[in-house]
Amino acid sequence: MFAEYGVLNFWAYVVGAIFIVLLPGPNSLFVLKTGMGQGIRQGYLAATGVFIGDAVLIFCAYAGVATLIQTTPILFTLVRYLGAIYLLFLGGKIVYSAFQSRESAEISPALQGKKVFRKALILSLTNPKAILFYVSFFVQFIDMSYASPGVPFLILAAVLEIISLIFLSVLIIAGAYITQLVRASKGMQKIGNALMGTLFIGFAARLAMSNV
Repeated sequence: MFAEYGVLNFWAYVVGAIFIVLLPGPNSLFVLKTGMGQGIRQGYLAATGVFIGDAVLIFCAYAGVATLIQTTPILFTLVRYLGAIYLLFLGGKIVYSAFQSRESAEISPALQGKKVFRKALILSLTNPKAILFYVSFFVQFIDMSYASPGVPFLILAAVLEIISLIFLSVLIIAGAYITQLVRASKGMQKIGNALMGTLFIGFAARLAMSNV
């Protein structure tokens, strides 16, 4: 399937893409947390930020930014630490808000939506390893002799985004449903948010200490 468009082993790619999307990461955790804490609409705003960020990284990978990062270690290190710092900030903020009293002023839905979208977009864009991953993963399924390599690249990117949309939709809806079940227990909500924030801090540490 899609072999005539320069795509190799399409179904093997689909299986690999599914497993990749299912791996837990800061993007999916942020979407889950947003769906649980702020509802389905805000969850999809977070998912939109992730989609756009991923699309930008995929385009950068195609444009050769990954090669620049690989050949310029200082640039890669800078982006990696910026991503780690943002994850650390986000994780600390989540843990802090979990035990903060809820007496602060109400934020309008529009402003809240902008903040959610911005956080998700930054979270997605500050993942330099994603660019390297997209290059190393996509290239295995692209026929380099095909006249227009951008076509198979676009097909593979679209498939990955569709799989991601389905998975994030499940997280958003399931998160909102779980919240309805435990809404009466503020203690459970605080523990859940604290654990979520701790996971973000763990992702920050892993990104900062990784060498690739």
